[in-house]
Amino acid sequence: MASAKKVVKAPKSVKGKAKPAPAAPKKAAGKTPRGQKSPDVAASDPTLFDPLTPGEVADALRTLTEDRRLGSMAKVGRYRVICCEPLVVKPPHWMAGHRLARVVAYDYATDRCVDACVDLDAGVVAHLELTRAQPMLSTDEEALAVSIAMVDDRVRSKLSIGESPQSTLHYWGRTPKDIAFARRSAAVVFGRPDGHATLVAIVDLLDNQVTQVVPAELF
Repeated sequence: MASAKKVVKAPKSVKGKAKPAPAAPKKAAGKTPRGQKSPDVAASDPTLFDPLTPGEVADALRTLTEDRRLGSMAKVGRYRVICCEPLVVKPPHWMAGHRLARVVAYDYATDRCVDACVDLDAGVVAHLELTRAQPMLSTDEEALAVSIAMVDDRVRSKLSIGESPQSTLHYWGRTPKDIAFARRSAAVVFGRPDGHATLVAIVDLLDNQVTQVVPAELF
């Protein structure tokens, strides 16, 4: 009697599979590390938003002009302060909670804009930016432009009875041929009591003189 043969199957080879590396934990955007509390903006000092006092304004300007980077501006003294106002930054910025002042000035000697942040608590200039930007006219510049235009003979000869300054605008030329293209200037608009503009005088604030006098309809 023939013996039955058993078919022996070969064992399947076990392939080694590399285990994937554990993924790094994702950090949620805007969340502080575990164990640290996020700064509470609502708990900030509301008095930091108060207008600057005359003493604080004086301290800010003194600190700015004493900075060695602005030594030439302070020495020559041909500059105008455009604005000096409180500045507040949010935590976690390192200046959060400090009494800050933003000072914008225009340096006529070098024809550049000075934009600075003064830390009144530490008595230092925390940030300083020097650019060729043209900030808005200060109230002193507007008054100066009007006074220059009012005494110019060309302006006075073209004004009619009752016409007076209506507004003063920051002006810059459209083409390089225009003097106001590269020089800080103002446009003084004259008009009648009914509000109709009649004449525009362009004032060069660097040399304090009227450079153009044009009818309002051509301005």
